[in-house]
Amino acid sequence: MAAPYDLNDDSVVVVIGSGAGGGTLGPELAKKGIDTVILEAGGRHEIEDFSNDEWGMFGQISWLDKRTTSGSWRVAKDFSGLPAWIVKAVGGSTVHWAGASLRFQEHEFRGLTEYGDVPGANLLDWPITLKEMEPYYDRAEDMMGVTRTHNIPGLPGNNNFKVMKAGADKLGYKECHTGRMAINSEPRDGRGSCQQIGFCFQGCKSGAKWSPLYTEIPEGEDTGKLEVRANAQVIKIEHDDSGKVSGVVYADKDGNQHRQKARAVCLAGNSFESPRLLLNSASSMFPDGLGNSSGQVGKNYMRHMTGSVYAVFDKPVNMYRGTTMAGIIQDESVNDPSRGFVGGYEMETLSLGLPFMGAFLDPGAWGRSFTGAMDMYDHMAGMWLVGEDMPQESNAVTLHPTEKDQFGMPVPNVHFDDHPNDVAMRNHAYQQGSAVYDAVGATRTFPTPPYPSTHNLGTNRMSAKARDGVVDKWGKSHDVPNLFVSDGSVFTTGASENPTLTIVSLAIRQADYIADQMSKGNL
Repeated sequence: MAAPYDLNDDSVVVVIGSGAGGGTLGPELAKKGIDTVILEAGGRHEIEDFSNDEWGMFGQISWLDKRTTSGSWRVAKDFSGLPAWIVKAVGGSTVHWAGASLRFQEHEFRGLTEYGDVPGANLLDWPITLKEMEPYYDRAEDMMGVTRTHNIPGLPGNNNFKVMKAGADKLGYKECHTGRMAINSEPRDGRGSCQQIGFCFQGCKSGAKWSPLYTEIPEGEDTGKLEVRANAQVIKIEHDDSGKVSGVVYADKDGNQHRQKARAVCLAGNSFESPRLLLNSASSMFPDGLGNSSGQVGKNYMRHMTGSVYAVFDKPVNMYRGTTMAGIIQDESVNDPSRGFVGGYEMETLSLGLPFMGAFLDPGAWGRSFTGAMDMYDHMAGMWLVGEDMPQESNAVTLHPTEKDQFGMPVPNVHFDDHPNDVAMRNHAYQQGSAVYDAVGATRTFPTPPYPSTHNLGTNRMSAKARDGVVDKWGKSHDVPNLFVSDGSVFTTGASENPTLTIVSLAIRQADYIADQMSKGNL
């Protein structure tokens, strides 16, 4: 493990955040011999600290700092103080994620070209293509141990999947299996195989699920070139007179502030905290926020079209047993505008656990319909719907004019309105999800409204031209030559697939680029 780097050591690369992006990028840089410091706002909770207790782990690892919400989206009504269900801990939301690891499709990198000018949508083509991404997807799948790639077998199907598969077969869907999951189906990389415990969202007790917390980060630390500082919440990025980033100011667990100097800064704090940090780092040289000459920092927030469908059956299903999300129907993820919307969606098995089912089924509900559903919990099958939502400039993370956090910094406000395309897609997905279950004899099906966001994307988007976004095709700021963004906020469009594999692939690619630029003396 690296000895602590000096606060005045301006040769280090500072990575802010240790989730899928930062937790991949930091170790990749360290393995290339680059001195790297990861600053993580949350604590470090190892596998032995995880417990199979939904609310207990929610309180221990979730990002519960103050946030406000606006807009017509259902989350603003149901979860106004918790628009996102993400993690504040080493490993970031990979501690809590379900493991679904899907590549984007070719058409999804070309949203504007493929979908055309959708009114009200701020569509743009990515500055990279699937062909450019394929070698990095391949490396990420190998590193993460994604099932159905690199000769890794798929996970077994639990009862929730078997119900989905039977319904999919009846409807004539062809692409239905237990998914491409970054969860070991057989022992790999010194970690055992999935024990089918069913608490994927609470931190994987068996370590079968990939998380940089116990995979990449310890490997990076073993090089002697990576230091991870937990409970180090960055509150400002600083720059010198030439406009280059010079360091960051962070607060430790006692609230004391420190300044870490840096050769380059890589921002991987998720799609709320990353733009918030850029906006909170405004200066006389960057009056609208660091790296915000385009005015696009915080804009084009996407969270995926989501919702769920649950169904009750005559016989018990016990959907909560087994891997949470090892089951997918991909047939609807094509772009087929004849359905009444552009883009597509996935149907993925989901079981939240009884406490969250009570909280999320129909938030605030009570009465016979609600209790009748809860009574039948063990007879229930469930799926999550996840699809491509349209980027809109008005969907944005902004600084709250008056509310401040524990460090005296403006808190983020998250504004979101569904685009008509999102609504049309959700209604189609509710209909098809219900049809899957009706085809195999469901006695009752019910759609549920969207949960707090777990896929937060697009607030520092990649663009070929500086005026259209925040970073270039490498995640480098258009305005600041040694400032990078390394998380899902760089997504130009959201695609229909869960984003983690793409975040990891982009981080591997960015590490190669940073190392190359350093060797050429450009950084």
